[in-house]
Amino acid sequence: MQAKKWEKTDIRYLKGVGPKKAEILQKLDINTVEDLLYYLPRRYEDRSNFTLVKDLKVGEHHAVRGKVLTLGNHATRKGIRVFQIAVGDKTGIIYCVWFNQPFLRKLFKVGQELILYGKVEKYKKLQINHPEYEFVTENNSLNMGRIVPVYSLTQDITQRYIRFLTHEAIARFLSSAKGALPTRIMARAHLVDFCFAIQNIHFPASFANLDRAYRRLVFEEFFILQLALALKKKSAKTKTPGIRHNLDAHLMEAFKKLFSFELTNSQLKAINEIQIDMANPKPMNRLLEGDVGSGKTAIAIYALLLSFKNGYQAALMAPTEILARQHYMTISELLMPLGVNVRLLVSGLKPEKKLEIKKEIDSGEVDIVIGTHALIWENVEFKKLGLIVIDEQHKFGVSQRQLLQKKGWNPDVLLMTATPIPRTLALTVYGDLDISVIKELPGGRCPITTYCIEEENRQKVYQFIKEEIEAGHQAYIVYPRIWSSKNTRASESKLKAATTMYNKLQEEIFPDLKVGLIHGRMDAKEKEAVMKKLKSNKINILVSTTVIEVGIDIPNASVMVIENAERFGLSQLHQMRGRIGRGDYPSYCILMGNPRTESAKRRFFTMSETQDGFKVAAEDLELRGPGEFFGTRQHGGLPELRFGNILKDFDIMEQARAEAFRLVEEDQDLVDPRNSFVKEVLKRRFSGKFDLINVG
Repeated sequence: MQAKKWEKTDIRYLKGVGPKKAEILQKLDINTVEDLLYYLPRRYEDRSNFTLVKDLKVGEHHAVRGKVLTLGNHATRKGIRVFQIAVGDKTGIIYCVWFNQPFLRKLFKVGQELILYGKVEKYKKLQINHPEYEFVTENNSLNMGRIVPVYSLTQDITQRYIRFLTHEAIARFLSSAKGALPTRIMARAHLVDFCFAIQNIHFPASFANLDRAYRRLVFEEFFILQLALALKKKSAKTKTPGIRHNLDAHLMEAFKKLFSFELTNSQLKAINEIQIDMANPKPMNRLLEGDVGSGKTAIAIYALLLSFKNGYQAALMAPTEILARQHYMTISELLMPLGVNVRLLVSGLKPEKKLEIKKEIDSGEVDIVIGTHALIWENVEFKKLGLIVIDEQHKFGVSQRQLLQKKGWNPDVLLMTATPIPRTLALTVYGDLDISVIKELPGGRCPITTYCIEEENRQKVYQFIKEEIEAGHQAYIVYPRIWSSKNTRASESKLKAATTMYNKLQEEIFPDLKVGLIHGRMDAKEKEAVMKKLKSNKINILVSTTVIEVGIDIPNASVMVIENAERFGLSQLHQMRGRIGRGDYPSYCILMGNPRTESAKRRFFTMSETQDGFKVAAEDLELRGPGEFFGTRQHGGLPELRFGNILKDFDIMEQARAEAFRLVEEDQDLVDPRNSFVKEVLKRRFSGKFDLINVG
C-alpha cells in the first residue's frame, strides 16, 4: 500500500465507522485516516501501575485492581437512582457509584475481577464516582494497565471509541506509511522513525518513548512550516526581479536635517538595512518592529524619500483614518518643502476629491499617497509604484497587502508594527521576512508611571487630572464601549460608555474644563475636527474608545485613564499607554478596574512593572498562547500548528528551522530525489491554505 493511500483513505473505511459516526467525526476535523492518526491526545493517564486500596490518596486519580464484593441499586430521598458496587483487594474496600444508570446492574457480578480508574473521594468511606472500568478477562486492553491517551471529544464520541479507531488505523495502515523528513535530517537531529512516533504518541510503551515520539512529530511539523517560509524567502531573493534604487551619499545628511532631534543608533541601523535592501535588484520584504514611540515613522520617511529621489511613487497604508491623517500631516509638513507631492486618500473624502486624487496618482503627479484600505478598494492605479509601506501591518491580511503590491511591478515592501514580536513568534510566523528591530526610544523621553486604582479612589484620580491640566497638560479617558445599552449581559452591565460619561464629565466632574469626545462611529469630519482641537490644546480632556489606540501623537498629553481596564488585552493596554509620554515631562497611566481573574491580575501587574514593549509582548504571548498570535497572518492562510507549541517547543523549532533553511540552500527547487517526498508533503499540506509560496 502506497503512502498516498493511507493519507487519503476516508475514515468510513475503518471498522466501526458508519455514515452517522463519520459525520460526527467531521466535527473533530477527522475525515481521513491521516486526520485520525494526527489527532493527538490532549493528555495521558498513567494506568500502568495499580494502587492498593490502603495507599489511595483522596483527591487524586488512581488505577485499582480488585474483585466485586457487593452490588445493588437504591434511590436517594430526592429520587436519584444510585448503582453502587464494593470492590476489594487484600488491603481494603473502595466503593464505586454511578447515578441514574441502573442498567449497569446487569453488567456486574459478585466475584468478578476488574480494574477501576478515577478520582478518589471520601464520603464517610472511600469512593469513586463514575469510574472508568474494565474486566480483567479482556485482552490487550487499550484503556487500562498502560499509559492511556485522553482525547478531546464531541457529542456521541467516547474515549473508548476513539482509542479503538486509532488502534485500528495504526494496525491497518501505519506499517506502509512514512514521514516527510529525509533520512539524513533525521540522523542529524537524532529523531525516531515516523511509525515509532505515531505508535507511541497514541499508545506509548513508556513516558520516555512518548517524549521521543512527541519530539519527532513536532520537529516534522515545524520543519515543513519553516521549509515553506525558507522557499518563499529564497524565491524572493533569487527569482523575483525587483527595483534597484540608487543611493545618494548626500541624502542621509539632508534627511537628518528634517528633524529637530538626533536619530537613535537603532533607527540608523534600521535605515541602513532598508537602503541596502532598496539598492538590491530584488524586492525588499522587510518587517520593521519597534515599541510605541520608538520612531518608526522617521525611518519610513527615509524610505519614502529614497523612492521619490529615484523617480518612483510610494504608498503608505494605515488601518484607520485617524492614523492615516496623522501620517499625512507629519509627512507632508516635512517633505512638501522639498518638492514632494504628498496626498491623502481615505474613504471619508468627498467623491469628487477622491476622483481628483486618483487621477493625479494615475498620471504620476502624486509622489507619495497616504491612505487606508481605500488604496486597494477605490480602483487606484499607479503610474510607477516603487515602494509600499504598511503601518500596523497586523491589522491587514496577507491578501490585502498583496492587492496593493500588485499595483506596481514588484515594488519594495516595508511592513511596520508597534507591537513588538517575541523572537519565538517572529521566527515562526514571519520567518520569510527580513526583520529590523528598534530597541531604543528617542532621547529626552520621561518614563510613564502606571498605577492600578480601585473605584473608591476615583475622586482622587479626577483631582489629579485637574492638577495636570492646571500645569498646562492634557488628558485622555478611555472607555470600553461607545454607548450604554439596556439589553446587556449581567457581566457587561457595569461597563462604562464613552458617550454617557462624556456628558457626565463635562457637566458634573469638569464643568470648568473643555472635554472632547471621539469614537469609531463618528464620521471623518467630526473626528478630524476633534483632533485639530486636541492638537491645538483647545480640548483639555479627550474622552475616547480604543479608536485612539494608534495614530494619536499629542506630546502635551501627560495622563491617560483607562476605565474597566480588565476588559482590555495586554498589548492593547500598552498601545493605549503609548499615546502619552511623548513630551519631556513625567506622564501617568491609570488603570481603573477590578481584575478578578488571574489573567487580568497578571496584565495589571505587567503594566505597572514595565514599559518595555518587548517584555509586554512576551508576557502577552504567555497569557494568550500562540493560537491567537497566529491570527496575525490567518488572512493569508498560515496553517495552524497541530502538534507544536512555539513557547515550550522553541528549541525544537530553532533546530527544525536551521535544517529547513539548510535544505533550501542545498536544493532550492527540491529536485533532489531524496527530497521528493518532502516536496509532495509540502504541496499537499499547504495547498489552498498558504498562498505565500509556490512549490513547483
